[in-house]
Amino acid sequence: MQITIRRAGRDNVPAVLGLLDGATEWLIARGRTGQWGTEPHSTSPRRIEQVTGFADDGGLWVAEADGRVVGALAVGAALDYVPPAAEPELYVRLLVTERASAGQNLGGTLLDHARELARADGVRLLRVDCFAGDDQALVRYYERQGFTRDAEFAVPRVNGPDWPGQVLAQRL
Repeated sequence: MQITIRRAGRDNVPAVLGLLDGATEWLIARGRTGQWGTEPHSTSPRRIEQVTGFADDGGLWVAEADGRVVGALAVGAALDYVPPAAEPELYVRLLVTERASAGQNLGGTLLDHARELARADGVRLLRVDCFAGDDQALVRYYERQGFTRDAEFAVPRVNGPDWPGQVLAQRL
């Protein structure tokens, strides 16, 4: 599969939301609803606003294959719920790939793009956070990508238990 990564705009927001919906459906089918729940991202005003903001601030990138969006990456400043870094950083705010491309290192390719962006800006720290509940499979994924565990955090939820998170860091 030939992958092209390019900066995304508002016109790509529906495709990115579609990737998130597909990932959520995959998680639901495996009984793993703790990460993103059960509702589609494409119908969530909060999520639509968030992804649109990523596009508006210039930090949203999409991976395309055969003219279709197969992955997305958003980078920028750390999100409010994450403990701040002690030095300049580039923060991975979103990473999602289509399930049909599983096993082709598409996520790794997008993370390589984030590393290149950080180096181009003279930044030596790349961080990301992820869901740390269930069996911590996502934490282990980022560790396989060269990240190390940094800080744990929890996001309070109104109608449920806190969302457990893990910040991971990589020195460049």
